[in-house]
Order: sequence, then C-alpha cells, then structure tokens
Amino acid sequence: MNQTSSAITGNRTVRTSREALLQKAIEEPDLSWRVLITLNIFRMLVAAALLALFFSGGDPRIFGDRFPIPFASTAAGYLIVAIISSTSLRQRWAPANAQAVALMLVDILAVVILVHTSGGISSGLGGLLIVFVGAGSLVLPRQLPAILGAIATFAILGEQVFTQFAGTTDTVNYPAAGVLSAIIFSMSLAARPLARRIQESEALARQRGVDLKNLSELNEYIVQHLRESIVVVDSDDQIRLSNGSAARLLGAEQLVRSRPLSEASAAISDYVGRWRNDHSLSSHPEFTLITEGNNARITAHLAPLGKGGDRSSPILIFLEDASIINARVQQSKLASLGRLSASIAHEIRNPVGAMSHAAQLLAEVDGLTDDDKRLTDIIQTHSGRVSHIIDNVLQLSRRESGKPERLALGPWLDDFSREFSRTLELQEGELSIEDIPDTLEVRIDKSHLRQVLWNLCDNAVKYASETGGILVELYGGRLDGKGRPYLEVRDHGLGVDPATAEQIFEPFFTARSGGTGLGLYISRELCELNRATLLYLDRSGGGSIFRIVFADPDRWDKQD
Repeated sequence: MNQTSSAITGNRTVRTSREALLQKAIEEPDLSWRVLITLNIFRMLVAAALLALFFSGGDPRIFGDRFPIPFASTAAGYLIVAIISSTSLRQRWAPANAQAVALMLVDILAVVILVHTSGGISSGLGGLLIVFVGAGSLVLPRQLPAILGAIATFAILGEQVFTQFAGTTDTVNYPAAGVLSAIIFSMSLAARPLARRIQESEALARQRGVDLKNLSELNEYIVQHLRESIVVVDSDDQIRLSNGSAARLLGAEQLVRSRPLSEASAAISDYVGRWRNDHSLSSHPEFTLITEGNNARITAHLAPLGKGGDRSSPILIFLEDASIINARVQQSKLASLGRLSASIAHEIRNPVGAMSHAAQLLAEVDGLTDDDKRLTDIIQTHSGRVSHIIDNVLQLSRRESGKPERLALGPWLDDFSREFSRTLELQEGELSIEDIPDTLEVRIDKSHLRQVLWNLCDNAVKYASETGGILVELYGGRLDGKGRPYLEVRDHGLGVDPATAEQIFEPFFTARSGGTGLGLYISRELCELNRATLLYLDRSGGGSIFRIVFADPDRWDKQD
C-alpha cells in the first residue's frame, strides 16, 4: 500500500514539474520578441513605401492628395519611430508588453492620420490596422487586445465623424468604416486564443527538444559505460556510434564518428565487406582477429539492425577480449579440476595413510640396515607430504564459512608467536612483534587467522633462511584515510619476482620445489571469507611484505 502511494505521489510530482516547466516555457517572451521584431520590419517597409509613393507620384497622388504636407510628415515620423523601435526591440529596453502597447497606439494614430489625409476610408490604408492590431494582439495578455481593438474601432469611426463635421461629406462612408472596425475588433478578440495555442505548441516543442536532448545524453552515457565494447556502422561502413571500451580494445584513443571503419580496424572492415557480399556466411557471424595496436585477440559479433536480415543495413558490432573469455573458461576448468581433485584426494587418503603407518611399523623392526632405514624414512617423508597436499585440497574444496568474532590483535599475536616459535624451534628475536597498538581490534575467525598467519610466517621463515639469517616481523596498525586495521608479515628474504607477483596467489603455482602451490591461494580465500584482503607488497632493500587488510569491525557490527 505504501509503495503504491509512493508511486502515485511520484507520478504526480513528475506531472506537476512537467506542467510547471511547460507553463514557464509558455510565459517566456521569446515568441513575443520575434513577433514584435517582425511586425516592426513590416512597419518600416510600409512607412518607407508610403514616402516613396508620395515623392515619386504625379498629380493627383495615390496617397496624401487631400493633405500632402500632414501626410508626408506623418509618414516620415512613422518611419523614424519604426527605426528607433528596431533598436529598442533588439536591445529590449522595456518589457515586451509595454513596447507592444506603445507601438500599437502609434500604429493606430499614424494609420488614422494617413487615412484622413489620403481621402478617407476609401484610400484602403485603414486595412493596415488589421495587420497591426491582429499581429500585436498575439503578444498581449488578457484584455489588452480587446481594449486596443476597441480603440482602433473608435478611432476609425471618429475619423469619419470628424470628416463629416469638417464639411467633406463626399469622403464619408460609414458602412465601409463599420465593416473595417468590425474586422479589426474581431481580429483582436480571435488573436489571443490563437496566440495561446501558438505559445503552447512552441513550449511543447521546446520541452520535447529538451526531452530528446536528455534522452540522447542518457543513451550516450549508457553506451559509454557499457561493459561490452560496441561499434555501430551505417550502410556505408561509416562509424556512427562507439564507446571508449571499443576504442581501447582496438588500440585507438577514440573512434571518430562519420569516419570509415577501416581507419579503426582494417580487419573488421574487410570482414564486414565480405559479409555484405557473401550471403553464404551466417546472418549473425562471429570471427576472431588480432589488433595491430596492442596485439590483443578480439572476437567480433555482427548483428544487422535492418529488417529481414538486410545486409545493406547498419550493423551493430560487439567486441570481446578473447583473453577474458579464455580466463573465464580457465576458471571453469579450475573449478571442475578442484572438484575432481577433491574426489581423488578423498579416495587416496586412506591408502596413503596405510602406507605411512606401514613404514612406521617397518622402521621399528630390529635388524634393519642403514639402507633400509633410509628407504623407510623416504617413504614416511613423502607419505607425509602427500597427506599434507590431500588436506589442502580437501580444505580448498570445502571452503567452509567461518565464525568471525571480535578480538584484540596484540594479545592474540603474543600467543601465536610463542606457539609458532616453539613449534619451529626459532631463536629469540627471529620472530618479533613490532608496534601493535593495544587498542587495535579486528573481526575474523580465529582458526582462519591462525592458518593464514601460519602459512605466511612459515613461508617467511623458509625464504629468510635462504639468505643466511631468519628475521620475521609482525607489524600492525590502521590504514590512512579509511582507517581499516591491517597486519603485515615482513621478511628479509629474496623477495618475489615482479613478473610473478600476481601469480603467487593462483592455485598450484609455486616458485620453489617441494611446495604445493596452495598455501597462498588458500590464505587469500580464507581472508575473503572474513571480508578481508591479502596483498603482496615489495619491500625496499630486499624481502617481502604480505599485508592482511581487515574489515572495519565497527562498521561490520552496525551491519550485523
């Protein structure tokens, strides 16, 4: 119920915001300014044409024959006002409504004078008011168009009355003036609803343009952040769309739109050309190529975008790094191999144990020669090694979840160092604990931490002994910034070759004979079970650093 109410409220909010945006767009004066500027250009042309006709005309003149001087003066003044208004409108010295009202009043006054000085309503100049009042009414709000229409109507009728009282009844034509007044007033009333529709249409078109632009930006964002590498080419094999992942995969800084596909990859371009012409090829082909820029193996999938498998249509090309695909296949193989290894280890565990037990009994028999004892020692040693490998494989296959608990790292490390030193018979100082804060706490399964640290310290002792001296240090603290607790195992051995630094955590990888290659892999897996991370860091001056970065125990408590 709450989700439904939230959805309805969200829809109403979106609708309200869209309506507000639409209303804001309607009220924007851009349309008003365009109408006023266009109308002013018409005003200048009319005034200039009237002056040209007046000074180029014969006797009698077409316009202004009744009162020539007032006609010329009015037309000249009208032209000057129009020229000044062009600057005022473009610079927007005053609001659009104010300038529209002022100019319409000037139009009414000027046209009525021009009509009167040209022989009355029969001159036809009164029709100019239809244009000026009608166009001006498009930009005026509420009742102003009707008011100005009424003013124009009374001005025309008033000119007829003034002409009659002046004694020139031959130019009086009340029916024609009435029809013209009715047309002008009707235009003033009909123009506002029309203007409203025009503004709404323009606002809606503007909003649609914004929506399309936002949608285009969203599509571009999605395309650029896709994990898949894509390239879209048109029917002429010109690049129309691509993302950064495709550019990096092809060894280019960027794939420029409207450029030939051959510039990005000649191999793909050649294959696309052959596919378009050879209909025996699959409708959705796949092929592998090696790029020239970074020598990467790439698998390309072609997906036609046209209907009915039209091969002349645009094509969507999916690019995949073959090395990543191979890595996934390798992971699957390793998973299957792990299950198989666990099954085999479980089956051979008992026979190996029987051989080891038999070797122990054989060693207790009296009368064995030195060669016999050496052989029994070899059997016991290698049986123990095989048994250790079996235990690691079985533990790796089970990967049981731990039982994390919060513990103070300092006291726990003291107990661990005593046990480890006693077991490996280390001398005092060969395993040391350096600068572990008393308040440093971590959250992890104790048995998992013991196994991980035992593996790391055991490796450190073995590698350090190869340099002639054993010195293993345990150092802990908190990382700068995030403040996560960490524990480091430092040694002064030969270190790890940078070329194989990332491989040491892979299963069955070992750089030393006699190892199983599972110790570091299992250690990292156990750390990940406890939301921790195991990292290798190169140590300046020789040696290695293995760092366990624990999860923040305070944050974990809040999540639990």
